[in-house]
Amino acid sequence: MGCMAVGRKVLFRYADIEGDCVFAIDKKPHGIYMKVYVTLRLFYIFHKSIEEGLTMKAIEAEGLSKNFRVKHKEKGMRGSIQSIFHPQTEEICAVDSVSFGVEEGEILAFIGPNGAGKSTTIKMLTGILYPDSGHVEVLGIDPVRKRRQLAYQIGTVFGQKEQLWTHLTPNDNFRFFGAIYDLDNDAAEARIAELAEIFELGEFINTPVRSLSLGQRIRCEIVASLIHRPKVLFLDEPTIGLDLVVKENIRLLIRQMNKELHTTIFLTSHDIGDIEKLCKRIVIVNAGQIVLDDSMEHLKYHYLNKKIVEIKLREEAVLPPVKGITILKKKGGNIKFEVDTARIKISEVLRSIDAEHIEDINISNIPLENIIMEIYKAEGRADGL
Repeated sequence: MGCMAVGRKVLFRYADIEGDCVFAIDKKPHGIYMKVYVTLRLFYIFHKSIEEGLTMKAIEAEGLSKNFRVKHKEKGMRGSIQSIFHPQTEEICAVDSVSFGVEEGEILAFIGPNGAGKSTTIKMLTGILYPDSGHVEVLGIDPVRKRRQLAYQIGTVFGQKEQLWTHLTPNDNFRFFGAIYDLDNDAAEARIAELAEIFELGEFINTPVRSLSLGQRIRCEIVASLIHRPKVLFLDEPTIGLDLVVKENIRLLIRQMNKELHTTIFLTSHDIGDIEKLCKRIVIVNAGQIVLDDSMEHLKYHYLNKKIVEIKLREEAVLPPVKGITILKKKGGNIKFEVDTARIKISEVLRSIDAEHIEDINISNIPLENIIMEIYKAEGRADGL
């Protein structure tokens, strides 16, 4: 208590106070007052440095750009000969001045149509490609200058590209990756056992990869990327080609991994379901530029409130005119329409149709391309499509 009293006396007598910050000294402290002041000042600086460290970004990209030069060839033998002596090339901008940040422990959805620049951005973040301009840091490391050092801190899963040796078992693959990342045998075995339990690999961990189903292989691909305990995991279309049940299992494992291991996840996907169930923040890119960087909650309210309903009826029927329903296609007993769930619930729509006449029904999200178009229209940039 005595120390606090002296400290209080020192601060109010010798310094200007605003909150917990010391700005200016009115008089020169001396003796015990100087010691107390210096101690409190050092404590404040240390406290602020810890706060800044806790809020450090896992990924920071500023003004990233990448162009590719593509050759064009006319058809036939004449075109082939001409392309050798007089090649025609075109420069394509894959990524155009992209800037964003990702907090530690965050799951970010980085989405867009084919050719939007998603995979190119990931390759620049991981050091596979060098940006033509701009700056990027992942965990405070420059991927261009220190790619090898960064490789020990990140993991990657490309849904359309295998990193596992198909003639080996998952267990042998995991041991191989452990050796690549300089894990000793005991550490590697313990890590494999831990991940095998989390991802439930016990039934097929000793089965050759070529004999596994697609869902089992994707789980093994993710585990292989986690062997070295990466702080950031890049997932490029992790659920592509999977059925609904397997997709849901993969999403559950990704959420569990993020929660228990506090892994930062950079996700790209064409599946709106992946994004809705995993991410709180979303970045949409199109033609190499960021179209939207916003919360998932805002996106749901403004752009994901529409569903596509396809119904097959035993006999032709007429839907009653209701606000919020737009007929897209109608032929005989097959009806395809759009429902604005902000105006009317799908359950209310289905009640207006006699269930006995329904042979089949399918409900899906509107395509990602339509969402991007809506965003462009809302911002008055429809000409950019």
